[in-house]
Amino acid sequence: MAADDKIENKSEELGGKVKEGVGKATDNERLEAEGKADQSSSKLKQAGEAIKDAFKS
Repeated sequence: MAADDKIENKSEELGGKVKEGVGKATDNERLEAEGKADQSSSKLKQAGEAIKDAFKS
């Protein structure tokens, strides 16, 4: 996995955590759900990249 991909995926995950936290704090269920979805998407991308890396080695 390229370093820029790792950074991009991690920032997406952190952004999702922020969204989820803001959603919880403001009682905004939609924003909270978007945050959780962003985190899940990011983790899925990270897992896919890890699998690619494993096959390259």
